[in-house]
Order: sequence, then structure tokens, then C-alpha cells
Amino acid sequence: MKELLEYIINSLVDSPSEMVINQVESEKTIIFELKVAKDDVGKIIGKQGRIIKSIRILLNAAAIKYGKRAVLEVLN
Repeated sequence: MKELLEYIINSLVDSPSEMVINQVESEKTIIFELKVAKDDVGKIIGKQGRIIKSIRILLNAAAIKYGKRAVLEVLN
């Protein structure tokens, strides 16, 4: 799932070299902490949060395959 997230985020941001994804896994939940360049935060969130909602839906769909729940947090 981390590879899926990296692929999606790389295609959205201008500076993919500054992207950092930390994965924290518990029994039923996987938390992804995403850090991108300050200029790219708006591109990840999108207008009215539509892009980040779509990314979260895709992550949850992939997590269901493993019987888990995925959470995506965007950090500054």
C-alpha cells in the first residue's frame, strides 16, 4: 500500500524528492504520515479536499484486502 501511495503522490507533486511517507502499523490500522514540500500541500489536498478524500478512499480499498483500515495524515 505504501507503494501505491508513493505512486499517486509522485504524480501530483512538483518536487517528489522532498516527499516522506512514514508507516505506523497496529493490529487493525495502518497510519500513513505524509510530508511534502510546503508548495505541494495544496496540490495534495485539492479544492475542498477532494483529492485527499479520493486518495484516502483508494488506500482504504487496498487495506480491506489485508483486513485493516488505512489512515492518511498530511503533516507540514
